[in-house]
Amino acid sequence: MKTCWKLAYGITLGAVICLGCGCQKQVQAPAETSAVETQTAAPTTEAPVPETTEEETEAEAETSAGYVPEERVEVDGMIRSYLTGEMVPVAQGNRRPLAIMMSNDKASLPQYGINRAGVVYEAPVEASMNRYMAIMENYDDLDRIGSVRSCRTYYVYFAREFDAIYAHFGQSTFAKPYLKYVDNINGIEGVGSTAFYRSKDKRAPHNAYASFSGIQRAIERLGYSQEYDADYDGHFRFAGTGQRAVLEGADVRDAWRVTPGYKFNNPWFEYHEDDGLYYRYQYGDVHKGNEGPIAVSNIIIQYCPAGYYASTAYRNINVQADGWGYFITGGQAEDVVCRKDGEFGVTHYYDASGNEIVLNPGKTWVCIATTGDMGLAQIEGKE
Repeated sequence: MKTCWKLAYGITLGAVICLGCGCQKQVQAPAETSAVETQTAAPTTEAPVPETTEEETEAEAETSAGYVPEERVEVDGMIRSYLTGEMVPVAQGNRRPLAIMMSNDKASLPQYGINRAGVVYEAPVEASMNRYMAIMENYDDLDRIGSVRSCRTYYVYFAREFDAIYAHFGQSTFAKPYLKYVDNINGIEGVGSTAFYRSKDKRAPHNAYASFSGIQRAIERLGYSQEYDADYDGHFRFAGTGQRAVLEGADVRDAWRVTPGYKFNNPWFEYHEDDGLYYRYQYGDVHKGNEGPIAVSNIIIQYCPAGYYASTAYRNINVQADGWGYFITGGQAEDVVCRKDGEFGVTHYYDASGNEIVLNPGKTWVCIATTGDMGLAQIEGKE
């Protein structure tokens, strides 16, 4: 029998989230988050976090939570990827990734290069329209990436979480002041013509594309370092070599079909037990990049308070506020709480016991949704 979990108000963690928490460190930037109109009432109790004694070291705390980090060392020319937790060539794994905007309008399909992304963020941009940011390290042989679209403010934060170089073709007026906080390549100014080009098989605005060689030339001209910041030690925690992440807890349930609830493209994911991957569908059919069907190991749904910039259809999403959501992997789902390390820090996801989640090695799809749409998502069990 198929079990369908309608994700609305019966959420076990809903009572322990502080969506409006102001505990993040702020930088001297335009106060976008203060303009967000929260769409749901925010409970006042803070989310649980792992507790350690003064004598407990960080490594001991991770061990006590059932997770022992695997040392990131080179082995036969390979090293563990910060994006996927898989072994990749050292030249790729130690190079800052590219975070590039991609359109999801029907007229732009297929997305070129999206199959190479280790992490994809999907979020609303205007009214119900949503857009992607694909974060990739394996793109050296690509001569067509995109189509590339414009920046929104919250994508700057996503790129910063991975110490990525951010590529976009223009930006909204509201996002422009934030671009100074990220190494970015803009298609409409500066070295834009170096990194991007217009194809002849699509109409504008769906025909702007980038290439590896163009991106590399732009990076060199802009003087951006391609080495990770010395303080960067990754975003996600992954299961070690030969291990699988298995969810545990009273709130864990089967997750064989996951519907995030976006109205624009009506996407969903279907779990394939044979390979442990979630295959993506949208617009009523298989979602394919130019290299075939898209499949990922992990899905994260993160709910954020949101509103609109005054007198526009542009979404204003507060990705810095503490929030909640769902983690889905290996045919299972669990509730999580989301907490960000300051204005531009990493977002961490914690289970009901206060332990940070451990992902299965492979690709991850992050669905950013608004709290006003939280009743639209569904998680269904095995038929």
